Amino acid sequence: MARTKEFDPDVALRRALELFWARGYEATSITDLVAHLGIAKASIYGTFGSKQQLFERALQRYIETTDPVIMAELSQPGQVLPAVHALVERFVSEASSDSRVLGCMVVNSAVELGPHDATIARLVESSWAHLETTLTAALLRARAQGELGPDSDPRALARFLLVFFQGLRVIERTPESTARLRDAARVAVSVLR
Repeated sequence: MARTKEFDPDVALRRALELFWARGYEATSITDLVAHLGIAKASIYGTFGSKQQLFERALQRYIETTDPVIMAELSQPGQVLPAVHALVERFVSEASSDSRVLGCMVVNSAVELGPHDATIARLVESSWAHLETTLTAALLRARAQGELGPDSDPRALARFLLVFFQGLRVIERTPESTARLRDAARVAVSVLR
């Protein structure tokens, strides 16, 4: 007869996500995970496979919870550019807050693991492609509504914003970054005028 789990795998995954997000993959040991999740090492392996597989699932969960928020913000009816400007402002505000030391788990994973881990690189690329597509669709709508000039290139603008947002997430992790972020945001918004 199979034993029932003495823990909630969804809660364990959320707690693993928190730890990986705070420390990164390499700096998080199985011992750290056992202590933070409050479950046995065998339970981690039995439920998630390996530390690598647990990290992949945590990153996937992070992407599944963050990407739809941006899509919802940019899919509202009405003018598009105010929503894009608000998104830029939100990113800068988050980057200037005390939680900035965590950065973005997608960007952190891209920097730490992307160059040598194909699975992580695919997850990162998938998230970035989704953001680029969401931004492109919003900017196409903005052009159709006359908010952008008829000769504007929504895909190129979306790619610019994608790079801006990801760069912002790297810069935010350094001390004294607020002035840089505010200046960059002002320029990003001016590009969309």
